[in-house]
Parts: sequence; structure tokens; C-alpha cells
Amino acid sequence: MLCCLNPDCQDPLNPDGNKFCQYCDTPLISLLRGHYRVIKLLSDEGGFGRTYLAEDVDKLNEQCVVKQLAPKIQEASVLRKAVELFKEEAKRLQQLGEHNQIPTLLAYFEQDNYLYLVQQFIDGQNLLKELQQQGTFSESKIREVLLSLLPVLKFIHDRGVIHRDIKPQNIIRRQSDGQLVLIDFGASKQLSATVMMKTGTAIGSHGYTPIEQMQDGKAYPASDLFGLGATCFHLLTGIRPSQLWMEQGFSWVTSWRKYLHNSGSGIASRLKLGKVLDKLLKTDIQKRYQSASEVLSDLISVSPPSAVLTTLISTQAQSLTTSRSASTTTLQLGARLRNQLIISAAIVVLAIAGVWYSLSRPVAITKSSPSQPVKTTSENSDQPDTLKGHSSDVNSVTFSPDGQMLVTGSDDLTIKLWNLTTKQEIRTFKGHSSYIYAIAISPDGQTIASGSFDKTIKLWNLNTKEEIRTLKGHSDSVASVAFSPDGKLLASSSLDKTIKLWNLQTNKEIRTFTGHSGGVASIAFSPDGLTLASGSYDKTIKLWQIANGKEIRTLTGHLDLVSSIAFSPDGQQLASGSKDKTIKLWNLNTGKEIRTLTGHDDKVTSVAYIPKGGYSKNPDSVIVASGSNDNTIKLWDTATGREIRTLKKDSGYVYAIAISPDGRTLASGGSADNIIKIWHP
Repeated sequence: MLCCLNPDCQDPLNPDGNKFCQYCDTPLISLLRGHYRVIKLLSDEGGFGRTYLAEDVDKLNEQCVVKQLAPKIQEASVLRKAVELFKEEAKRLQQLGEHNQIPTLLAYFEQDNYLYLVQQFIDGQNLLKELQQQGTFSESKIREVLLSLLPVLKFIHDRGVIHRDIKPQNIIRRQSDGQLVLIDFGASKQLSATVMMKTGTAIGSHGYTPIEQMQDGKAYPASDLFGLGATCFHLLTGIRPSQLWMEQGFSWVTSWRKYLHNSGSGIASRLKLGKVLDKLLKTDIQKRYQSASEVLSDLISVSPPSAVLTTLISTQAQSLTTSRSASTTTLQLGARLRNQLIISAAIVVLAIAGVWYSLSRPVAITKSSPSQPVKTTSENSDQPDTLKGHSSDVNSVTFSPDGQMLVTGSDDLTIKLWNLTTKQEIRTFKGHSSYIYAIAISPDGQTIASGSFDKTIKLWNLNTKEEIRTLKGHSDSVASVAFSPDGKLLASSSLDKTIKLWNLQTNKEIRTFTGHSGGVASIAFSPDGLTLASGSYDKTIKLWQIANGKEIRTLTGHLDLVSSIAFSPDGQQLASGSKDKTIKLWNLNTGKEIRTLTGHDDKVTSVAYIPKGGYSKNPDSVIVASGSNDNTIKLWDTATGREIRTLKKDSGYVYAIAISPDGRTLASGGSADNIIKIWHP
């Protein structure tokens, strides 16, 4: 069959071989732009065009979605602006499509006075159909939806895009992997926005659209969050928000809990997500959540760590990075999710997102005060140098073995290599389809390893930026990667609760370490390469024998998830950082806790030992550095447990820290303005 592309045609489907539409007599286009065969009408955009299913004959009839933009507006100035906006939006969609949970833009063009977008077809069914077939969602399933979509929203919002129409119909569960995909970003909505003030047309769907969008035509990140809250309500209760809106206006959001009693979703008073939904559904935008990261942070706090772990990246939490609790959610898990849950994620993150910008543009790095000379380590100043170039949270930082370069990984799906002498970006590595939570450099300085929310580890040639290979095997986000001291092995940990050991000569998985009951946020090799340590969401640290994969012992004492671990330079001690706001020092010979370091006001996201003599006037002292969501980095004397110094950040979470090989420079990455700071305390 072949579709008529006249947007006014009431019966566009025609038999093959027809030259003219049998309903409206419009000439039929057999191949749009020479290779898209339009075969089915999917939806009518009501005055702004239609959406069709098509086949790309140049790609073995691969299915795709064709959106036709045909605004019924006569004013020339408005039409010109619409065309301009369409082109700008298409470029934006091309960037957004780099995210694994957003359809890829395949083409955009004008033909026969109509504008067209061609996007990837997502094979699956939307959440409205899932609701109709399977019944109302449980609280855990709603948590999964939030952890999966919040990082996507963060992603688009960070790139200056507001979706404007979040609802179950625009969320598809992809059949191939079960992930939720956000669709219908549209140029049609952008086009509507252009003419809204002239036509009085509101954008969005009644019940899902907040008051500022309905009345004033203005949309913000918080506007999408209202739509997400209304979507969760619909899935929990089976009641359409549009129905309540028609009967009550926006007053229904103040009493939404009463509809739970008749939905089979559980007792309203037991709904742990209640406060989160309350804030998502605030009619006053000032009282509503302002960012996806904020939601992820609260979501992690009311969710069982195991639940966040499982949903969060399994189904995406894509967010791991939930605000670092999730972003670390994932990673440290996530920057956005990672922030509280470490994943985030994460994102959440969610952090956690998603999304939103130019991921690969190289940017020259300068100090925040270019007129001042770069400070040397001898100046012992707490004023850091600043590296700017990432377009989203920086989740991981690591120095090259010679200390001359820094490698950073970000939620913007890129890895960047920096020259620390010139403060310039050397190159950008791209290839992951989701947030990058972990990076490591091989001992010979030739290879970068990266772990991502997309469940893969990639190996890169540091000098050429070429991808060497991709290691697959984890069933959830990869939170940490580490090279063995001899560079022959790579270890990876995941929210799937496992650690994997890889032979880098054969590129094969050697073994899988199992035993943690929660996601594994951090791993580290001992200096002699014989032992592997792992820190987990289950609040424990485990020590493993590399040779046989057997567990040596479990270290317990933290009151919340363990986000980071590090061996001392002599291998006799281990430091661990936790969401319980403390750092613990452990004697590895006895398995006993040496002491607890307290002083941070929020989750400790990263710990690292500083070699003797670094940052201290005492050449024999060993210092531990810790980064936290309280926006600070602290230095501690391990012998006394005394806090030596606090390095203040301007704002934002600290997701990762790293120490140069000579122990005289500290690098930190986080959520503040997407920058990396280089400290010379």
C-alpha cells in the first residue's frame, strides 16, 4: 500500500500502482525524496501535519517514521519563522538522537512545499497500550519509569530543549531491550510555539500540561516534570488526567491520592513515592521541581537501594546518575543519579536527563582569570585552574602515568583528553550511547578504558582516539573500571551486582566475581596486582583473590552504600567513602577498621590516597583526599584522622577526584558548570 501525502486527505491509503489518490485525486509520491516509501498513516497532528510509517528502500526496506510539517498558517512572516525554526530544531534533534532513548534523526528536508523529518522507528508499544493490556502499574514499576526517563529529560533540558508533551502515548517500551524511549520531540510543537501568540493555540495535552504552558504558552524544564508526574498518576490509577482536568481544572492535583483507593495500586498512605509525585504535580511552578536531577535525588532517598539498583539501570535508570545519588546513580554513580544513589544516576541521575548539546566540539581551556599567570604547585594555592569543554556533568577523572595529561568522562557521552601544561583539550572520544561513568588509563599510558550506562566497556587508543574494541557482558550499567598494575587485565564492576575480569591480550572475559547483593560502584587493584577490592550499594567492601576469583573477606561498618574505594600506596590500607557521609580506613592484614573520618555534610563520592610528601610538610605522612556532594574536597592525615584542609567548590556536587602520580596535583569533576578543576594545594 502507498499513502497519499496530502495532509487534508481523509482516506490516504492507496493500493500499489495507483498514480493518483483514490480519495482526493492528489498525485501519489512513490518514493519521498527518492528513497522513503510511505506506507501507513500513524497520526494526524491537527493542523500542523501528519506522521507516517515508511520504508527506506536504500536500507533493505528498514522501517522509519516520517513527520510531515504542513502548518495551515497564511501569514508570510510566521511561515518564514516556522521554516527557520524547523531547520534549527532538526539540528537539535540530530544531537538528541545520539542518546540511546531518543529516536535518531535520519533526515530533514522540504519537498512540494511541505517540511519533513525522518526519524528512527522504535519497535515496541507505548505505555498507554501497556496500561490497557496489563493493568495499573505498581509503585516499583512507577519507580522504574521515573529512573528511566528522568536522565533523558535531564539530557534534553541540558541542551535547551523542552519536550512539551510528556504523556504515556509518547513513551515507548522498546521491544529489543525493554528500555523506555521518549518520542515526539517535534518540530510540530516547535512550529506551534512559533505561531501560538498569533493563533491562541496551546501546546500539549490537557491534564498532562501545566498551567504556565496552557495559559501563557511558556514551557520550562519544570513543565516537562509536571507532565511526567501526570503520566505516573495515570499509570498508577488508570484514570486519565485529561478526564479530571475537564471536570475539575487543575484542582485534581491536590487530591490525586484519593484515586489510588479504587485503582488497586495500594493504600495511598503507604505510597513511598507520594511526596515526589506531590512536588511533580505542583501547579505553582516555583514550588515544583526545577530539574530532573532534583527529582532523582529525592527519588533515591525514598527508594530501597536494591530497588534503585535494579530498576535504575536495568531499565534504565538511565539515569543512574540520579543526581549522583543515582547518577552516581550510577556511578558514582552517576552524576545525576550518581549523586545519591550513585547512579543515577542516574540519570540518576538522572540524574539525573539527558539532553541536549554538541558533544564533540573541542574547546580551548583557559583559566577563569586569563590575565593571571597559571599557578604552580609550589604556590600552594587553593585557587584551581579550570578546564571547560564538556556539556554535562563530569563523572570521572584520571591522570596519565606521566602526569602530563588528564582524561575525563561525562554524561555528554564523550571522553576528553587534556594537556595540563597548556590547559588545552587535545581530543575527544565518542562512541558510547549513554552516560560515561568510569574511565581508566593503562599503566603504559597508551589505552583508555571507559565504562558506561550503556552496559559496555570500550577501549580506546589514547594517541589516535580510535576505538580499539568493545567489551560486552554486563547486564546493567558499568560503574567502575580498573587496569591491573601490569596492564594485562581489566576489571569492571556494574550495577548488575557483578565484577568481571578481562584478559586484554585475548579480549576475553576470564571470570565473573559474584557475592554482592547490590550494585558494585567501585573497584580497585592492590599495588601488587594480587587482590581486587570492591565497594557496593549493599554497604560492604569485599576483597577478592585475582588468581582464583575467591572472596578473601568482607569489610562491614558503613551505614549506607559504599561509593568509592582506594588502596594506599603500600597496599596495607584501604579507604572507603560512603553515602553515610564518612570515610573509613581499613587494615587489610586484619580486616579491621582503623578509624572513621567525619566532617562531610553529604555523601562521599570519591576517595584517593596521596603519596607521601604530597600536600604535606611532613614527608612521612600519608594523606587521603575525599570528594563529596557537599561541594567540598577534604584532605585527611591518615595517621591521626585529622582534617588537614578543605578545598571549596563554587557550587555543585563533586563526583570524582584523582591525584597526579607525583602527589602534587588534584583534579576534580562534578556537576558545577560541567567543568574540571585542577588544584595545587
